[in-house]
Amino acid sequence: MGLRERSRQRRKRIVGNVASNHEEAEQWDLEFWQSLSPQDRLAALEAIKRDVEKARRSRAPASGKERRRRSI
Repeated sequence: MGLRERSRQRRKRIVGNVASNHEEAEQWDLEFWQSLSPQDRLAALEAIKRDVEKARRSRAPASGKERRRRSI
């Protein structure tokens, strides 16, 4: 699946909220994550870990080789 397809799929799943204050945002966030199954929460955690690792790799020194752009 290419970047465009992944982006299209992600837009279908995006959930958002507008909160009046920090406490309201925290409560919404808690309720959102608790509404997901343990499997969905774990999948989200793994996706975050992959994104963090991609960001770390992009900031790492090239170590003598020219870095190549990688597909996300």
